[in-house]
Amino acid sequence: MTPLNAPSLEDIHAAKSRLAGTILRTPLIPLNLENVPAEIYLKLENLQPTGSFKVRGAGNGLLSLSPTQTRDGIWTASAGNMGQALAWFARQRSIACTVVVPADAPVVKVDAIRRLGAEIVSIPFAEYQSIQREGKWDKMKGLLIHPFADEAVMAGNGTLGLEILADLPDADTVFVPYGGGGLGCGIAAALKASNVPVKVEAVELETASPITASLAAGQMVEIPYQPSFVSGMGAPFVFPQMWPLAQRLLDGSRVVELAQVATAIRLLAERHHIIVEGAGAVALAAALSAPVGRKVVCVISGGNLNTAHLTQILQGELPC
Repeated sequence: MTPLNAPSLEDIHAAKSRLAGTILRTPLIPLNLENVPAEIYLKLENLQPTGSFKVRGAGNGLLSLSPTQTRDGIWTASAGNMGQALAWFARQRSIACTVVVPADAPVVKVDAIRRLGAEIVSIPFAEYQSIQREGKWDKMKGLLIHPFADEAVMAGNGTLGLEILADLPDADTVFVPYGGGGLGCGIAAALKASNVPVKVEAVELETASPITASLAAGQMVEIPYQPSFVSGMGAPFVFPQMWPLAQRLLDGSRVVELAQVATAIRLLAERHHIIVEGAGAVALAAALSAPVGRKVVCVISGGNLNTAHLTQILQGELPC
């Protein structure tokens, strides 16, 4: 693949203008919890039209294209949230959309993609990750909008950074869930280009933490990977096209346990009456385990949680 550049501040402001009126400017609210060692704020991307931050990247990626580029349709490889976001925008513009999903993708997300009018192609997980890693698949026609390794997608994600800066200019640290890396790199690009002294730290799971291992080693390393109820993030490796950006833009990383994620989901449901998925709760899990600085922002990236998993978590159980 062609080497990626970080989006410029001009790219991110252009994305903000492009997306104006189509997505939400989500609220940044203080965590309603006593006896925490820092001021913790929640950036509620679960409130977006399709339930996750992905509308930012998918929207900017699609709206940056000409009708000629999309005449044969568009497609992406997604475990759910990017697929929903791209299908939502494609339906509004009568563009054919296909979403390639891993065979173990959550049914709740696959059903949502289908309701939005996209065609579903289900393939084995290893083949699905190969598409994300290589950025191509000969079996698919139309234009690929990569779920994270795309400069326009990262610029759309970077609009989150602009909103955080506007709402909390003296934030110390921003915790961001790390899957492919497009969200963290987009937010970090916006904040670093704005010349503010805020750290952006990636958050991974104990079952899948390749960026943490790679940053510690100073080079990409492969690790064991174990699927969990936290869908849409995690791999045995860092995607090579994202490694140079992640290494340069991120200020560090944290690893959280599945039990800590479940606790964060339950806390958000009980204290804020909002539903978040596993990937959406990892940032809060990290902030509660070891906050950094005085004011910490947690990106609550999505809310598309399997109902059965929610029931188990609220009952104090850990989903399989």
